[in-house]
Amino acid sequence: MDPTARVPQRYNDFGQPVGPALPDWKTPPVPPHVELAGRYCRLEPLDAARHAPALFEAQCEDRAGERWTYLFHGPYGDFAPYEKWCAEAQGSRDPQFYAVVDAADGRAAGTAAYMRIEPRHGVIEVGNIYLAPRLAKTRAATEAIYLFLANAFALGYRRFEWKCDSCNLPSRAAATRFGFTYEGLFRQAIVNKGRNRDTTWYAIIDHDWKRGLQDAYLQWLDPGNFDAAGRQKLRLSDLTAPFVAADSASVPPPGCGL
Repeated sequence: MDPTARVPQRYNDFGQPVGPALPDWKTPPVPPHVELAGRYCRLEPLDAARHAPALFEAQCEDRAGERWTYLFHGPYGDFAPYEKWCAEAQGSRDPQFYAVVDAADGRAAGTAAYMRIEPRHGVIEVGNIYLAPRLAKTRAATEAIYLFLANAFALGYRRFEWKCDSCNLPSRAAATRFGFTYEGLFRQAIVNKGRNRDTTWYAIIDHDWKRGLQDAYLQWLDPGNFDAAGRQKLRLSDLTAPFVAADSASVPPPGCGL
């Protein structure tokens, strides 16, 4: 749903249509690179000395390396090159990398980053997401996305983006489950690992976050939403569906360079 549809169209002195005024707009800060803690996980600023051994051990569970297919780096068969990547990544400010630490055992099992940080426009993205098999599709994994979202909108960002390779069907499904609305396909957007990549774009805007999407996350993450065996009672996709634009259901199939 387009929130601008609720207000009369504005025109400038030339009779040209212009967007809604933002009289109270204030540029948000670059997110402070600090720990973000939840019930099931923590996002800790990536530190090679602290996190690389546990992260490498966790990613070794993916013996074939299939979880690296759509990322810009990896897979890693040896610790040294992975440790080198962590050391380089920890010094980056955009992307701003975090280790995803499972609160159950206190060990890092994934990485993700704020990226394309544009405070002057109030736009930020989450990306470079790698979750080891033990972390994928868990409450901790969902809470990690929630922590990125909640922090960004609390800082004053207006728009939170999710982009992925159009061939990455699990990422596209995850975006919709997390309440992101499909916004388009950028054909031949980049070259990655010697392959063409068409990029699929999704976003959440502050309007939807404030009018109930945040509450949908909190309802799903509440311990009462899970039975004694850990099975969910309410699905996150059902809770977030009202905030996903209807035309997201007609997302085209992946181009994959065709």
